[in-house]
Amino acid sequence: MEIEKGIFQRTELLLGKQKMEFISKQKVIIFGIGGVGSWCAESLIRTGIIHLTIVDYDKIAESNVNRQLPATLKTIGKFKTEVLKERLLEINPNAKITAIQKIYNQENHHVFNLESFDYIIDAIDSLGSKMHLIRMATRTNATLFSSLGAALKIDPSRIKIAEFWDVKGCPLGFIIRKKIRKGDLPAKKFLCVYSDEVLDNQPDLEKQQMDLENETDNPIKKAVINGTMAHITAIFGFTIAGLLVKDIYEKVEKNSE
Repeated sequence: MEIEKGIFQRTELLLGKQKMEFISKQKVIIFGIGGVGSWCAESLIRTGIIHLTIVDYDKIAESNVNRQLPATLKTIGKFKTEVLKERLLEINPNAKITAIQKIYNQENHHVFNLESFDYIIDAIDSLGSKMHLIRMATRTNATLFSSLGAALKIDPSRIKIAEFWDVKGCPLGFIIRKKIRKGDLPAKKFLCVYSDEVLDNQPDLEKQQMDLENETDNPIKKAVINGTMAHITAIFGFTIAGLLVKDIYEKVEKNSE
């Protein structure tokens, strides 16, 4: 597909035509388009990603307005996938956006055909579904990027990138590693975005930590609900989008040598 010159003029000035053409051919899927995934999706479409699949089962709630891109007072009650798809097509009408209103879990994972994607982005809240996606995604040829806990944080300078087994100071990362060791391990390395900041301003923080440890694989029920802010979730999402673009840049450079 020919690049939209006007829309992507500044991006092509930075990356060059060859990399822009490569970007336009990549197939990306994002699981979870809430506080992290929605901002990631917007960044990717504005960068030149054409083939994007967004997955979420939820409707927009009033409590989403403080941090989720598609959430406004006018969109409350609408499905997140529908609202975000409409917005993304307003940015680039030529984008091929597939909106899937489903839950990813162990029972239905096969319907997503993970093997058909070049990049898989994990922005799932449910622990059981998150671990299953990590296990399955790392067994494909796709590159996986995962978002860890973005709640209880306000300091953007504490946001970091590390390989999954090297993440330090993130309670969610610690619990996922602890639980994932009890089953199949990830088949290959993958990068995570996380923060080592935890604001201890919740009176029942110890109970919430215990709830996380004991969370079932129910993808609808969230064991832990904590305070979250837009600037943190957006940075998480933008960082994952940046990692994806950086990976593409390096692949094209390597193939050009």
